[in-house]
Amino acid sequence: MPMKANKIEPQSQTRKQKKDTPWILHIFNHKCFVTTIIGCYSCHWKIKQEKKFKHGQCCSLRERLFYPYLVISFCMSVLLVFVWVESSNEYNGFDWVIFIGTGLWFFWSIVLLSFLGILAAYTSLLLVLGILLLWEGIELYLHWCHKEKNKLAPKPDFFGHRGAPMLGPENTIMSFEKAVEHGAYGLESDVHISYDHVPFLMHDSDLRRTTNIKEVLPDASLTHPSLFDWDFLSTLNAGKWFSHAPIKPFFGMKPLSKADRERAGNQKIPKLTELLELAQKEKKFVIFDLNGPAPNHSLRALYVHHVVSIILDSQIEQHLIFWLPSFEREYVKKKAPGFQQVGRLLPVERLTKENITRINADYKNLFYNGMREYRAANISINLYLVNEPWLFSLAWCSRIPSVTTDNIQVLNEMTQPSYFMTPKYYLFVWILMDILSAVFIVAIFYFHWWKESKQEKFLKSTSIHTESLSTSLRTGNSKNQAPSCIPIDPVFRVMEIPWTHAALSPALTKNVRKYPDSSCVSVVPMKKASKSEPVSKTIKTPVPGEGNIRQLVPTLKASESIQAPVQESAREAIFQSSSAVKANGTFSSIDVCYPQKQTERPSTTKSSEESLPVFITSSPSSSS
Repeated sequence: MPMKANKIEPQSQTRKQKKDTPWILHIFNHKCFVTTIIGCYSCHWKIKQEKKFKHGQCCSLRERLFYPYLVISFCMSVLLVFVWVESSNEYNGFDWVIFIGTGLWFFWSIVLLSFLGILAAYTSLLLVLGILLLWEGIELYLHWCHKEKNKLAPKPDFFGHRGAPMLGPENTIMSFEKAVEHGAYGLESDVHISYDHVPFLMHDSDLRRTTNIKEVLPDASLTHPSLFDWDFLSTLNAGKWFSHAPIKPFFGMKPLSKADRERAGNQKIPKLTELLELAQKEKKFVIFDLNGPAPNHSLRALYVHHVVSIILDSQIEQHLIFWLPSFEREYVKKKAPGFQQVGRLLPVERLTKENITRINADYKNLFYNGMREYRAANISINLYLVNEPWLFSLAWCSRIPSVTTDNIQVLNEMTQPSYFMTPKYYLFVWILMDILSAVFIVAIFYFHWWKESKQEKFLKSTSIHTESLSTSLRTGNSKNQAPSCIPIDPVFRVMEIPWTHAALSPALTKNVRKYPDSSCVSVVPMKKASKSEPVSKTIKTPVPGEGNIRQLVPTLKASESIQAPVQESAREAIFQSSSAVKANGTFSSIDVCYPQKQTERPSTTKSSEESLPVFITSSPSSSS
């Protein structure tokens, strides 16, 4: 009994513990928590480390070097976010500057703010996850973007697209042989059927581009290839367009050797059977697009049957044929069960139902989701058309089995992806980018500091210049009002300025005010006099009936021959004008323009008055 009790007691304690355990721990336990933070930090959702690390052995040297940079990146990103948020008043100016450079108006400031916010959030997340992993005693292992050599997929195989069209004329025996020489896994082509039922290799729907049909039969250059007999097609040249063309069919294509140039210039249109013989000899796979004949062709409805029978009669091994045409597929399966059926980019369910294990897809579909569902269903993928090394590298890292290419001679020489990085090289790039980012950030701050200091200096210099200009103007005005007697040579122009009677006097005691252009003075009465002073200078009387017409008065030298009676009459006219001004309440001061050069300066006012030419207008002045 005691033994029985001892056996039952632990069970009851376990049940009690389960009952007392919160429901959340039944779903989210410690192992789940550790797996989650490991997966978020390193993209590896498995716990590789069973025990906690010892002190001083938290992670590898690479991780120890990376984590301080992560902390620095976090601090810099948070600082950038703070600075940009505080600079919100300048967002419109920033958008305007970008518009000046790009011509496109958009809220670029908000885009930059979003980018900086995402960067700060990402670095802070990595920092927090790293701290949690260290707290749990789990070794840090960040997911690196490079592919390690032992985890890199096998190099994709090549299908020569119409052979090797950069080394020989497309769809010719020379082109296919060049593809075989450069390690082609298979040969890709296009098939038409002649009017007398001979399958031949041609891509276009007419013969203009790749043959000399324009020289032989220009009127038929636009005719469909299936409407010509093979006897005529076999006489056409299919290589001179490639070897002797002024513009090469591919940009950057290397020039042909003399032997290859001569050989290319003699190529003819090949039959399908010639390609099958080469493939059987070299044990290469063949894949082709089958083009239907013209509507009035005799094999319009049976061309698939005819091509299948031609292939079977060639005695090529059936597994070397990748059958791509989708029409009459069931007939092909029954007639040639050894053909490997290749489908298009169809749903996985349909491909599985039709027992298709290989697809031929455009390379652009690789960028959607990496075509993972097809690889998960064990469906082999061939991508077309892959010519650039970077695109081939992407397909390689995406574990694509094969590609169709025009550039087989270049891609075949690649031993690893273009952006293949060893951990040391990746670490070097990471550190270099951090340094460049820091330099860029410092440069931005320095630019703003330089801009603000320059603007401040400009404003300071402007204010100093304004103050100095104001001082000089005030000094100039005081100097301009100083002289009272200025000798005047010939008169250039006279201006009329109204003055109130309260400030004027009948006497012509004068004060001279110089105008800003340094060539005009204003004669203004300054004090009252009981007697009018004589004017020793002769003047011309105003022309009667001309109103405001101003008359220029000759100088004293010019009027020496004029007699005294004329002077007396002029003096009386001046006094009469002064009396009229007194009655009206206004007086027209006389502004006299004079030349810049002043040679003599009289000592008395009287002599200045005698040498001063005077002009009087006959128009009445309006009251102020």
